Amino acid sequence: MSTENIFLFVPNLIGYGRVILAIISFYFMPTNYIIAASCYVVSALLDAFDGHAARYFNQSTKFGAMLDQLTDRCGTMCLCAVLAHFYPQYSFWFLISMTIDIACHWIYLHTSLLQGKTSHKFIDMSENPIMSVYYTNRTVLFWMCFGNEAFYSALYLLHFTEGPLIAGLSLYKIVVYLSAPVAFVKAGISLLHLVVASKNLSIIDTNERKALREKKAE
Repeated sequence: MSTENIFLFVPNLIGYGRVILAIISFYFMPTNYIIAASCYVVSALLDAFDGHAARYFNQSTKFGAMLDQLTDRCGTMCLCAVLAHFYPQYSFWFLISMTIDIACHWIYLHTSLLQGKTSHKFIDMSENPIMSVYYTNRTVLFWMCFGNEAFYSALYLLHFTEGPLIAGLSLYKIVVYLSAPVAFVKAGISLLHLVVASKNLSIIDTNERKALREKKAE
C-alpha cells in the first residue's frame, strides 16, 4: 500500500514557490523596488491559485493550510517592517499593525486547532455573522485581502516613485487612499479574531477545569 507524500502535493509546491518569491522580495525591498514588488505581488497572487489547486486535486492538507497562513503573515509583517524604516514618523502604527495581524491570527488558529477544527477558517456560522460573510463569501475575502495588500504595497512603491499619473494624480497615492479603509476594516476583523478566539479559549478552559474537578471527585 503506497503512502501519499503530502509535501509534493500541487498546492504545497505552489506554496514553496510563494516562499521563495517572498524571500527574494525581502532581499531586494530596501534597494530595488521593481524586483521586490514584482516578486511580492506574484507571491501574493499565487495564494489564490494554491487554494484552487487544493480543491481541484482534492489535496487540502493541514500542512498546506499552515504554510499558506505563515507565508501570508510573514510577508505582510516583513513589508510593514520595511515601511516602518521608510516612514519612521509612522513606525508606531506599522508596529501596531504587525502586532495585531500576527497575534490575532495566531490565537485564532491555535484555538481552532485546540477545538479539533480542520482549518482556521472553520467557524460557527450562527454565532458571528461578520466572520461568516468574511470566510464564506470568496469575493469578499479576496477583495479584503487584495485591498489590504494594495495599501501597504502602494505605500512601499511611493517611497521610490510617484508612479503613473492619472488626471495629474499619482496612481500609487490613489491606490493608498482607496485601499486605506479596507486595510483598517481588515485590522478590525483581525481584532474580531482575537475576541472570538479568546471566547472559545475560555470555553475550552472551563470544560477542562470542569472535567478535572469531576475526575478528582470520583
